[in-house]
Amino acid sequence: DTNVRPDEIPDGFTAADPTQANAGPDSKQAQKQAQQEQKRSILEQSLTPEALARLGTIKLVKPEKVTAVENMIISMAVSGKLPGRINEGKLIEMLEGIGAKQNQAKSINIQRKKYAFDSDDDDDNDDDLL
Repeated sequence: DTNVRPDEIPDGFTAADPTQANAGPDSKQAQKQAQQEQKRSILEQSLTPEALARLGTIKLVKPEKVTAVENMIISMAVSGKLPGRINEGKLIEMLEGIGAKQNQAKSINIQRKKYAFDSDDDDDNDDDLL
């Protein structure tokens, strides 16, 4: 009964199966979900339960900081540079390191140029200009 002759299809309709029409976005979503699952699995193996809980708590407030630390932990785990499981103290150190790098990038340093006609001597009153 699912096979329909082309002459039985009303104008404006197609014979395409609507469940297969969205295969592209669904497969991308499934791939993304599998990637998230793999990421979560690596983090569970790399972090102690306390550190994982702290990471989840911090993610509510500072998701960009947590993403940076997660990526760092995953790259270390994949490359074999992770000596063991990361405890809560080590995680805090990593988060502080990421925070320091982000703050350092945001700071602005203004240096004024000094010209020969600038008078930086002790006589700062402008009485002599009158």
